[in-house]
Amino acid sequence: MTKSGKNNGLTDVEGIMVGHYSSLADASGVTVILCKAGAVGGVDVRGSAPGTRETDLLAPLNLVERVQGVVLSGGSVFGLSAADGVVAWLAQRGWGFPLTNGKVAPIVPAAALFDLGRGKEYVPPIGPEWGIGACDSASAGPIPVGCVGAGTGAVSGTIKGGIGSASEILMSGLTVAALVAVNSLGSVINPTSGVPWEFHLEVDGEFGMVGRRSVKLPPATAPTSPSNTTIGVIATDAALTKAQAQKVAQMAHDGLARAIRPAHTMFDGDTIFCMATGEHSLRESEGFFSAPMAEALNELGRAGADCMSRAIVRAVMEANSMGEISAFRDLQPL
Repeated sequence: MTKSGKNNGLTDVEGIMVGHYSSLADASGVTVILCKAGAVGGVDVRGSAPGTRETDLLAPLNLVERVQGVVLSGGSVFGLSAADGVVAWLAQRGWGFPLTNGKVAPIVPAAALFDLGRGKEYVPPIGPEWGIGACDSASAGPIPVGCVGAGTGAVSGTIKGGIGSASEILMSGLTVAALVAVNSLGSVINPTSGVPWEFHLEVDGEFGMVGRRSVKLPPATAPTSPSNTTIGVIATDAALTKAQAQKVAQMAHDGLARAIRPAHTMFDGDTIFCMATGEHSLRESEGFFSAPMAEALNELGRAGADCMSRAIVRAVMEANSMGEISAFRDLQPL
């Protein structure tokens, strides 16, 4: 039986904090994931229209292993500037890659989604101040979900998207969790049944009474621009190498592709990061054909994929209607 953590979110991984800055008027926002002690980072980009920063640094052959934060933002290419504020906020507190004279260089990869044209101005006034605001709100407590942070102006298929999160405690005692901003070209809802594709993964009624509805989706319209992208983070308290973190991020895309159909399209920049805090070692495998820790890594990746699917469904279930974009909860029954 699957068991979630007490927050059913990314903050169930000890040492991880999450904060949002949201502007309903601008239909955009920023979500930050912070780790004071640093976390080994990995990333996997599958969509064909990504907007990213510092992802090359996370390649296993490159120098720096630990990141102090990850930024998920709205605002497309303009939104990546929010990471400047996060870097400044972390540097003021001495969180970062150690330099000389007591200085630090905070390592903050970022990914942005396309929500332009959904607020009062075509380009939201997103910038470093929004990143700082998200950091100021960061905590290790329950995570606000729905139309907040990077998911404020998000749209999923023909309905409202948003922020979702979910966690799982493995039999080994390890914790795995996902946080995602769903702004997808594809749909989270099976148009035949009117329920989420991955509804069967629900843990402890996390999708609520809303998730038990069978709805009729609004008709699809042709995209006028590459206006999508689902971006997220997998966090775990396992001790991973950069290569192993990248593998977990890669496997988590399976959960994205199961929950959103189609996924990884030409109009999506689907990107998943992995942050491993290193509190607990992976179990060693036995047997002639078993690579060290391979079975434990498989289980981490499986859990990461399931948490990603659950987080995606939660994002849509918790969203509220915005302007002419209806939320799942407000759709007519099938």
